[in-house]
Amino acid sequence: RIRYEDDSTIWLYRAGVTMKQAVFVGVAGMCGAILRTTIGFWIGEGHSFPIATFLVNLVATWVLCFIATGVLDHVLKNKQLKEMITFGFLGSFSTFSAFSIETVLLFESGEFLTAIMYVSASIIGGIGMGLFGFHCGRKWQGA
Repeated sequence: RIRYEDDSTIWLYRAGVTMKQAVFVGVAGMCGAILRTTIGFWIGEGHSFPIATFLVNLVATWVLCFIATGVLDHVLKNKQLKEMITFGFLGSFSTFSAFSIETVLLFESGEFLTAIMYVSASIIGGIGMGLFGFHCGRKWQGA
């Protein structure tokens, strides 16, 4: 039985997560967040439609659904690397909180049509990209 003197690591132990796994997922998450921020700067601000978050979320949805078909199981045998990619990188690359705040800000600024278009396009586009990701993953595996 492991005893921790530092209470900050007890939650990891109880959840069955090692410190090594937490650090790996955290580093991958940092990379995903940096890439998302870089794309946002590259696309630029000043658009009434939050195009950067919209595109990032669609790409992340496609990748996650592609991976969910088991594609990573054929390429990677390391469970920690899979967790880094899915939970860490993709989890921080896509962001529901940015989508939510951008939608609220659009409504608060009176851009109701843009807000409704953003929500609708995000939901329809997300489902469409998810279906396409599953399709591509199954096709790639020959299923």
